[in-house]
Amino acid sequence: MFFERESGGERIIGVQIVDPNRDSAADRAEFKELILSAGGELLEIVSLRRDMPRPATYLGKGQVESLADQVHSDEAELVIFDRSLSPTQEKNLEAQLKARVLDRTGLILDIFARRAATHEGKLQVELAQLEFVRTRLIRGWTHLERQKGGIGLRGPGETQLETDRRLLNVRVDTIRKRLKKVQSSRAQGRRLRERSETPTVALVGYTNAGKSTLFNQLTRGIVYAADQLFATLDPTLRRLELGGGSHAVLADTVGFIRDLPHSLVQAFHATLEEAALADLLLVVEDCADPEREDRRIHVRAVLDEIGAGDIPTLRVYNKADQRPDAVLGRVDRDEHGQPERVWVSALEHQGMTPLLEAVAERLDAGIVRSRLCIPSAQAKVRAGIHQSGGVIDECFTDQGDAEIQLELGKKEWERLARRFDLDQWVVLKA
Repeated sequence: MFFERESGGERIIGVQIVDPNRDSAADRAEFKELILSAGGELLEIVSLRRDMPRPATYLGKGQVESLADQVHSDEAELVIFDRSLSPTQEKNLEAQLKARVLDRTGLILDIFARRAATHEGKLQVELAQLEFVRTRLIRGWTHLERQKGGIGLRGPGETQLETDRRLLNVRVDTIRKRLKKVQSSRAQGRRLRERSETPTVALVGYTNAGKSTLFNQLTRGIVYAADQLFATLDPTLRRLELGGGSHAVLADTVGFIRDLPHSLVQAFHATLEEAALADLLLVVEDCADPEREDRRIHVRAVLDEIGAGDIPTLRVYNKADQRPDAVLGRVDRDEHGQPERVWVSALEHQGMTPLLEAVAERLDAGIVRSRLCIPSAQAKVRAGIHQSGGVIDECFTDQGDAEIQLELGKKEWERLARRFDLDQWVVLKA
């Protein structure tokens, strides 16, 4: 950080503000998982009711005093609130509780900082941290807040604050410029994919729904996957084979969560842009989660915020092996006959083939089966057809012509047919 704070932070008390309109048990479980993901020893979670937050401390006077006694008796070093606090509220609570105070945004930022692995991911996390700490900078200079009167007694506090703010702003601008370069590089990659007519499929969903495990199963990748919140922060793109020589680009994205701070959505814009510009979204849901309906609402809210609300979606009901009523590999269709939901278990590698078929169908990448007769003089055409990867069988006539059984995705067939003018050699097509 940019200023010194008390050491520690290992012994933690969580403060959950109960919302009467929500399932407090589910919120409590998610809050606990967030704290455990950040590390440290969770002593307990205190649930409090506060309909009208106080501007100074968020909590009421009696609640603060009771919490202070709890912090003292448990010898807690860090108090984490499951709400966003203003800089003033954090400062006043720290003074009265005699312990460090962290709000929900700061907690998520800490988890992000632990998980970021690539250069881009670290830049995005640092930008979010800088934006967050900008309004809290003055707290590190409380010993210089007051100007003393008299010659030789005037303090440099204001000058120091202005210097720190200027340095912080310079760093923010530097990071934004670097992220713009990343954005430009991604845009160039997308233009190349568009030129080759390669569709993009993005995995999105609530954090810990199993996106990275599914990503690894579909692409044989080695993306870090774990049963924890925000296991994936860094965007990853891999080739997705759809069968019949057809393929797409599959993008893994950062997981969403309830009350995801707007600053984090903005900081991870370069990553989430893959979802916003995808041809198809695979919305991964934990179908065994009793809160899946509520999770779906939060995912939809984030998709709308990043401009991906109108992109076609295919729901992937993951962890279906934990549902006794689920049929693994089942594909549910809408009133138009299009695939709408696929029931899979990424961890058990079940339902992958029906899922790939559903993705291909939603991308309109239907399979074209054809029989071609390529003259012996067209060796270049024959070589190009073999490179497509869709040759099922081949034999030769007495004249040396090649009779090829071909099975390709619709888009791959159209690309190949344009390149070599294949229609003139088609014997049979279905």
